[in-house]
Amino acid sequence: MVAALSLFACVVGTPSSAQDAAANFYKGRAVQLLIGVSPGGGYDIYGRTLARYMGKHIPGNPTIVPQNMPGAGTLKVANYIYTVAPKDGTVFATFARGIPMEKLLGRTVGVQFDAPKFTWIGSITDEPSVCVFMKKSGVATWRDMQTKQWKVGGSGVATDLDIYANVLRNMFHLPGRLVSGFPGGQEVLLAMQRGEVDGRCSWSWSSLLSRDKFLLDQKLVNIPVQLGVERSAEIPADVPLVVDLTNDPKEKAALKLIFSRQLMARPFAAPPGLPPARAKALRDAFDATMNDPAYLAEMMKLQLEVRPVSGARLEQMVNEVYSYPPDVVRIASDAIKNAR
Repeated sequence: MVAALSLFACVVGTPSSAQDAAANFYKGRAVQLLIGVSPGGGYDIYGRTLARYMGKHIPGNPTIVPQNMPGAGTLKVANYIYTVAPKDGTVFATFARGIPMEKLLGRTVGVQFDAPKFTWIGSITDEPSVCVFMKKSGVATWRDMQTKQWKVGGSGVATDLDIYANVLRNMFHLPGRLVSGFPGGQEVLLAMQRGEVDGRCSWSWSSLLSRDKFLLDQKLVNIPVQLGVERSAEIPADVPLVVDLTNDPKEKAALKLIFSRQLMARPFAAPPGLPPARAKALRDAFDATMNDPAYLAEMMKLQLEVRPVSGARLEQMVNEVYSYPPDVVRIASDAIKNAR
């Protein structure tokens, strides 16, 4: 009887599930959320807001402590969590959406990680993007972009404004021109309004709605194409999706590779090799936070979009693009090189 009671006590004292194991580990701990940019920008705000709510959804309710680690366009923090950070579930990070594709597209300088091996936690929004042209430019449809002369503004060879415009020009042989060198998107908008350029080919739909909706309300602009890998229900149905503009399966796959960064607009990832119970705890907590009424209320107050993409979906997408054959990768990397 004593032996039986002792065995029963041991069984009771042993975590009965992965959730119990995670709770025992996280209770009383602090979890670092590393943010790969300086304070104040979009990635920083998204990260700090998540940190205030996600801890209560992790078993054991650890405190999540945000910490900025800027450097090399967020490459520094991606390298850190892959090579240096503890692989025990106490550190995760957010970095630029294009970072996971750098190595695949041939930009290997300084890259110390293998993107498919990250423990993908999720993305707060998928951030569909669009090309936008002033109505007075006469460019209203994709057909117009194929047949009329036009100019779009850009802000540097490594920015989406330049890359996306040039990828469209190179892959679809469009008669448009890129005028680069503007400090940022707002300066491009001013140039559009002054008639110096006709439009821009990278504009977050959420930013357009939250900051410059008057352009749509007053019918001052046209949207000829949507940039991304999945159609957004918020964008008018007659606006074509870029990956649907070719029937060539290799070109379609290359476009999906290039524009896949739109699906992971605000990604969060942990080091590779996390214990499965802790990886699940972080993913589940992220998903729960995306449905937390208090979190959603604050995000609405901050005018930040929440269209979550699960960690499983990010993992699937990264594995998919990294499995593309070399000829597809070559098409995509050539388009990027030409863009630069």
